[in-house]
Amino acid sequence: MSQDNSNNTAQSTVTSPISMLYHWESEHPDMLYMTQPVNGEYIEFTWKGAITEARKVAAALRASNYPKGSRIAILSKNCAHWIIADIGIAMAGHVSVPIFSTAGKDTIHYVLEHAECQMIFVGKLDDPKASISYLPDNVKQVAFPYEGADVPISWEEFTNVDPIADSPVPDMDDIFSIIYTSGSTGQPKGVVHTYRTLSWAASNSIHVLGVSTEDRVMSYLPLAHITERALIQLSGYYSGIKLYFVESLDTFTRDVKNCDPTLFVSVPRLWTKFQMGILSKVPQKKLNFLLALPIIGKKVASKIRKQLGLDSARHYASGSAPLAPATIEWFGKIGIDICEAWGMTENAAYGTSCIPFRKEKVGSIGKAYDGVNMRIAEDGEIQLKAPCNMIGYYKDQEKTSDVFTNDGYLRTGDKGVVDSDGYYRITGRLKDIFKTAKGKYVTPAPIEAKIMENSSVEQVCVTGTNLAQPIGLLVLSEDAKKESKADNEASLLETLNSINQTLESHQRLDRLVVFNEEWSIGNDLLTPTLKVKRHSIEEKFADIIAHAHSDKIVWTN
Repeated sequence: MSQDNSNNTAQSTVTSPISMLYHWESEHPDMLYMTQPVNGEYIEFTWKGAITEARKVAAALRASNYPKGSRIAILSKNCAHWIIADIGIAMAGHVSVPIFSTAGKDTIHYVLEHAECQMIFVGKLDDPKASISYLPDNVKQVAFPYEGADVPISWEEFTNVDPIADSPVPDMDDIFSIIYTSGSTGQPKGVVHTYRTLSWAASNSIHVLGVSTEDRVMSYLPLAHITERALIQLSGYYSGIKLYFVESLDTFTRDVKNCDPTLFVSVPRLWTKFQMGILSKVPQKKLNFLLALPIIGKKVASKIRKQLGLDSARHYASGSAPLAPATIEWFGKIGIDICEAWGMTENAAYGTSCIPFRKEKVGSIGKAYDGVNMRIAEDGEIQLKAPCNMIGYYKDQEKTSDVFTNDGYLRTGDKGVVDSDGYYRITGRLKDIFKTAKGKYVTPAPIEAKIMENSSVEQVCVTGTNLAQPIGLLVLSEDAKKESKADNEASLLETLNSINQTLESHQRLDRLVVFNEEWSIGNDLLTPTLKVKRHSIEEKFADIIAHAHSDKIVWTN
């Protein structure tokens, strides 16, 4: 029997996000909107300044005479001109198609061809020479004004036109963007969102957070991903929030401190990195001692938050993948209460949240947002219906039909449970559940969370298809790698034995396998949103996984 939890107090009518931009342009032209670091200097954009630039983009696109609704791609890390180009594309009546800045040749070619993109904006990239070499000659290329974006048409040349004088507002049912999923398996799917679907999520999200023009947010998670797009970029159109960008990985802390964010959103991989960075300066035993001291503990916690640039934040959030409860509890001790949230590209990242933070609910993904109807289906799958659900997958009616139930609920692929307070907990991905050689099913996510309670472990993947017992694959933190092999082995063996005592016999891990090389986007073992690509890990390390070992802790290369 399915269980349905519904909230229906969200606003049903939504003002166009483009109309909101005109509001800020006319009513608050000199108010600060975006801050972009360039060569160590912070370039500021007012609402008037940013939208004037966007009007020039719209004018240049009009002059190109593309048919209404043409697809225009953006390949860049987050920056002010990413936002400006996206606004200009909308004003011109076209559809933006973001591409992850880390995308390889096959993905870039696939997206440009599948979406039939007329042109592409190219901006800040980690390896611009390589990425630009992947671009086909038949797609017009325009550069953002940043070093390395060396394509045929410069930003200055493209925008050397008079800005459009009118203020067009697209129909709310027009396609706003095609967002290609980062894809842990197979080719990415083009998720089609209209102005109505994305804006419903964006406009309602600001009420949950109580966001205003006084708030400051870092935009550093990929704008090609739905969370940053809907809940940071688009919600900013409704709230008038101040947006700050990062110049490079090396300047991240400097740029966060300059922003002094009041809201801070991250992903599990980065929260773990922050934790490891703190522990590299203050060992866990010393930190525990200091935090236990009544007055000194508060000062130490405040100092750590200031060093991270997060002392002014009133909300901390995590999404994209589950964050280990032990990590949330660890951050709580230094005054950072991380609220998990959950959503998908297909529902504009607007599903559930744990705001306000409740310690006793750590490990859950929270309650359904107002206006989002959620239920647990017969097979345990979480399903939802809301105005923010996509209208479908681009050029793929079959997959679109498969992902929706007959009564219009989105099949999320996540298996979960819901408690009496309406808080949902994900117990695993349906597609990640594997069967051992004994014919028993194992859900890896809860076991992985237990392994991550060992602060020496930075990355983990539990696998075991057709093995007698599941095994854990992991990568140690940089600090742990500096410790002796004997110390690490003792720590991991203690973790293994402790975890196995809590598991049913068919779930118990036979061994832990330690890899030296970090799993990354570059070696194709993480998605662009820093989630583990389980199938890639299983494929790359198939021989190691299948090999029989008598040791409980196995060290590779």
